[in-house]
Amino acid sequence: MTAAKKDVLIYDTTLRDGCQAEDISFTLEDKLRIAAKLDEIGIDYIEGGFPGSNPRDAEFFKAVERLKLRHAKIAAFGMTRKPSAKPAQDLSLKTLIEAETPAITLVGKTWDLHVREDLRISLEANLEIIADSIAYMKKRVEEVIFDAEHFFDGFRSNPKHALDCLKAAQDGGADWIVLCDTNGGRLPGEIRAAIAALAGVITTPLGIHCHNDGELAVANTLTAVEMGARQVQGTINGIGERCGNLNLCSIIPDLELKMGKHCIEHEQLKKLRDTSHFLYELANLSPNKHQPYVGDSAFAHKGGMHVAGILKNRETYEHIDPELVGNRQRVLVSDLAGRSNVIYKAKEYGVDLNDEHEAVKDILKRIKELENQGYEFEAAEASFELLIQEALGRKKKNFHLLGFRVIDEKRKEDEPPISEATIMLAVDGVVEHAAAMGNGPVNALDSALRKALTKFYPALKHMKLLDYKVRVLSSGEGTGSAVRVLIESGDEHERWGTVGVSQNVIEASWQAVVDGIDYKLYKDSKQAAAK
Repeated sequence: MTAAKKDVLIYDTTLRDGCQAEDISFTLEDKLRIAAKLDEIGIDYIEGGFPGSNPRDAEFFKAVERLKLRHAKIAAFGMTRKPSAKPAQDLSLKTLIEAETPAITLVGKTWDLHVREDLRISLEANLEIIADSIAYMKKRVEEVIFDAEHFFDGFRSNPKHALDCLKAAQDGGADWIVLCDTNGGRLPGEIRAAIAALAGVITTPLGIHCHNDGELAVANTLTAVEMGARQVQGTINGIGERCGNLNLCSIIPDLELKMGKHCIEHEQLKKLRDTSHFLYELANLSPNKHQPYVGDSAFAHKGGMHVAGILKNRETYEHIDPELVGNRQRVLVSDLAGRSNVIYKAKEYGVDLNDEHEAVKDILKRIKELENQGYEFEAAEASFELLIQEALGRKKKNFHLLGFRVIDEKRKEDEPPISEATIMLAVDGVVEHAAAMGNGPVNALDSALRKALTKFYPALKHMKLLDYKVRVLSSGEGTGSAVRVLIESGDEHERWGTVGVSQNVIEASWQAVVDGIDYKLYKDSKQAAAK
């Protein structure tokens, strides 16, 4: 796909602007993996960093060559020359040239406040810096992009100087002029008015770079595209300084599916959710489940009326087909659920129920009872699937508990506690006794239980407890409050969530652990029957 066939080009600055976000730190290998993923989804420009700022960014520009990207252009980012140096003497410009990228992006001041207070030079000197920096780089680099920093604030303060800055960039030979809402505080109407003032004056192709401090980065970008901008700059998941940058995971489907502005192929669009989660994983952050388009909750339905609607026609409560962005429709089960929710979820699990089936009424009643006690099935779908099987009389009793004991002992002040669990159970009348140590009481109990059961169910040795969360359910009873335990378990094929609730954290954990084991055995037997 050549740039000429696209209506809008996407410029990603995750590896530079995104890295300025709080709690974000990527290694060199992380940055290379992200660049490869961005190329895979058809991003046009990948800004690799500021080669003059740190050794890691400088190394990236050398290492990225081995990726042999198929589509994306790598861009190096830097500033216009210093007021005290000519272009040929400026170290920052020299470093950009040494990066040997096909594109470079120069950021320059366009707000008179910054010229006076930061650079402390005249407005005329600022215009000279912009023009000669770009002209110097244009003779040495294939493509030069000018980022007009604080353009919209500058236009609001001093329209003439802001416009003169763009003229200077144009006269210097810039291939693109990108208008920046650097503080993220302008409104769509201001974006529209400022761009309208460029008509007939600036003929260089325009781009837009918005921050999200006013929660308007997407709206302001869409406005700019409506006004003719053909390059959009942003980051995956909107990570960036302060409140973040424009979220490419929102703007790309907005452009492609809502505005009809072609920016990536539809097959690449289907990889958007995976790309979003890939970045969260590398950043060691939990994905934002409520994120538009790519979040787990973006197409999740909880209210019974909503579920009844989507069962008849998806469009009743979904603005796009979730599969277009690699997501999926989900129906949640809670005390707000109606029969439609239960029927939908049962169908997901291969159980065909209809509105008249007696089990639907029983399941719905049981859900409401359990949620009133504090159970929550939205993140514990394995427990809910077992609940359905129980209502249908199909749930197998895999073992009978004869008793367990958990000891948590602390022997010395400066040593961690010692956790030990013993358990006795019976499988088909055969009694088994096991003991295990753990790094905590729940870990010890889980280990003892699986140790006892593995003799009867060898597949359990492939199962692991992957995540454990405890939440105190507010009741005003302090340490006597009920707790909800959510456990994520998994094997070599998949992961599943289970839940338990009790005033005793060990008992709540036991419920969730047992459901996890029961689900593993149920899943394996179901797969064996299918063969």
